[in-house]
Amino acid sequence: MRPDWDSYFLKIAYAVSERSTCDRAFVGCVLVREKRILTTGFNGSPTGQAHCDEVGHLMIDGHCVRTIHAEMNAIIQAALHGVSTKGAICYVTHLPCLHCTKALINAGITRIVYSVAYRMDENAMNFLHTANMEVVQKELSG
Repeated sequence: MRPDWDSYFLKIAYAVSERSTCDRAFVGCVLVREKRILTTGFNGSPTGQAHCDEVGHLMIDGHCVRTIHAEMNAIIQAALHGVSTKGAICYVTHLPCLHCTKALINAGITRIVYSVAYRMDENAMNFLHTANMEVVQKELSG
């Protein structure tokens, strides 16, 4: 059976997450507009820097700061290649953190579809509500 669009792009986000280099969470993100992929991102270190799976985690206050989150990497890839994200949908394996939420709002993202409610942040949810952003949790089957 043919998957609906949300399932299709969320499955792609999971495929992208396989490139993650921080084993604390394998996160993938796909930015889509008009059913076309704009960019992808996964959590990993900045270009040319050592990755967690090579040298270990760099922990500060309970967070690994060695990596850039998947959503940020997708936005950075769009900026690097001159791709507008205005009006795009963010398909991401995990609910975005507060910092990624703010970046997605400012990047013009209009909708977030995620699967895992990882560390639900009340402030992030308030920002999303105030920005009138549609947020949908979707469980994948199979």
